[in-house]
Amino acid sequence: MTQPRSVAVIVGSLRQDSVSRKLAHALEKLTPNLAFSEVEIGGLQLFNQDLEATPTAEWVTFRAKIAAADAVLFVTPEYNRSVPGALKNAIDVGSRPYGASVWNGKPGAVVSVSPGGVGGFGANHHLRQSLVFLNVPVLSSEAYVGNAFSLFNEAGELANEGTAAFLTTYGKAFSAWIETILAGNAAA
Repeated sequence: MTQPRSVAVIVGSLRQDSVSRKLAHALEKLTPNLAFSEVEIGGLQLFNQDLEATPTAEWVTFRAKIAAADAVLFVTPEYNRSVPGALKNAIDVGSRPYGASVWNGKPGAVVSVSPGGVGGFGANHHLRQSLVFLNVPVLSSEAYVGNAFSLFNEAGELANEGTAAFLTTYGKAFSAWIETILAGNAAA
């Protein structure tokens, strides 16, 4: 049996009871052919180019985990029509040093989550803008999950059948996307 592709999961919310994290776990359960691993971003020092000469241990560890993954999944809430500051910081930390970005060429997917009906549209598109610049080929299927607080039961498990069906389809599309991009990278 082939080893499942490894997916680094970046959750934009730092909150312990994060609905973004719950959604990431639900997607993981519904996509058993991929090996998901959350990469923590809350402890990363703010990006400061002065630290590049001697990067912090947290930066080194974060970069190594992203570099080791076959793909990356971003699951994020929307803050003020954009991504949370911690997520933007993680993107910046991974993009440096210049010319050695850990994001370069790595297949990705973006899921945005919101308690409102729009599903984090602004965050999803702002994140995609950054990922285009960083040469992260992002799955074109868009995933906006609205009314997110109502989708989970008291145990934190996904309890909405429609969302489960959507995430199952999304997981299959992401799996196929990863294979397509990695095959193209190998041929290049």
